Amino acid sequence: AVVFIGVLLAASTGIIGASVVLLTILGVPLMLKNNYSPDLACGVVCATGTLGILIPPSIMLVIMGDQVRISVGDLFMGAVFPGLLLGLLYTIFIVTYAYLKPKVAPAPKNAEPVTLKIILRVFKSIIPPALLIIAVLGSIFMGIATPTEASGVGALGASILALIRGRLSLEDLKSVIRKTTHTTSYIFALFVGATMFALVLRGLGGDELIEGALKGLPYGPNGVVIVVLCIAFILGFFLDWIEITLIILPFLAPVMVDLGVDLVWFIVMFAVVLQTSFITPPVGFALFYMKGVAPQGITIQNIYRGIIPFVILQAIAVAIVFNFPQIVTWLPKVAYGP
Repeated sequence: AVVFIGVLLAASTGIIGASVVLLTILGVPLMLKNNYSPDLACGVVCATGTLGILIPPSIMLVIMGDQVRISVGDLFMGAVFPGLLLGLLYTIFIVTYAYLKPKVAPAPKNAEPVTLKIILRVFKSIIPPALLIIAVLGSIFMGIATPTEASGVGALGASILALIRGRLSLEDLKSVIRKTTHTTSYIFALFVGATMFALVLRGLGGDELIEGALKGLPYGPNGVVIVVLCIAFILGFFLDWIEITLIILPFLAPVMVDLGVDLVWFIVMFAVVLQTSFITPPVGFALFYMKGVAPQGITIQNIYRGIIPFVILQAIAVAIVFNFPQIVTWLPKVAYGP
């Protein structure tokens, strides 16, 4: 249920903070109440909450598309199946692990039997976020709106849903506008700093040095891609995705084009690797989001132990996408043509 809700939240928000906090508040106490393993509960929430940075409308893909000058719509299309693949891998792992070790996720003793009434109630609850997802992604995929315009559609849709549910007040609106301004200012400050750094690096010949070093590797195009993804994975332990995207990615994209690598395929794999940075210490933001709202008794050790299998699953997802590029490239080609 947490994975399923996390996928819906990911397709509704495009960020991770709100998803991780909401899933922690709603899911973790209930899992602990039913004697689930704290490590498993923490790992599921942290990993699922980070899907928002990969599944469209991901803010990370928007910035990546801008930095390497490729269509954000292509990136959104290309990231759909890898994001769903991660959700599927998480589900398979959870079911298999719980089957082999029933004590980590025991069946609730007083579980309400599943009836048609409950199923209909669930689908009724899903309809509003589903309509919001269709409005945002549908307007992009059908070419009606650009990602920037679609964000306006999403904001309007979310406001209407909040108004219908009686949860939209003037104070809420002021808070949203204030927080949006802070976040936007923060991102643009990073843009300015990264641009200044990149200009100095280019002026000193840094881009030529990086290009020469990568092209000089005796591994062929696929080997170079693997090396770059491994470096991005290591950097993700210590740097936020914004810094990596703004400073490093623009130097890598021209090299990939020269090597004949499909840029959409490479960027989506790069995004999956950077998604891992949200759950790897010491700078994994999802870990700290969760710890900030986790119920009493959840320790940072529980969170660190819980995310280990999900980091491995994300590495498996990268390996699958690497060996089967069609997972990324098929949908953009069908939607927009070669």
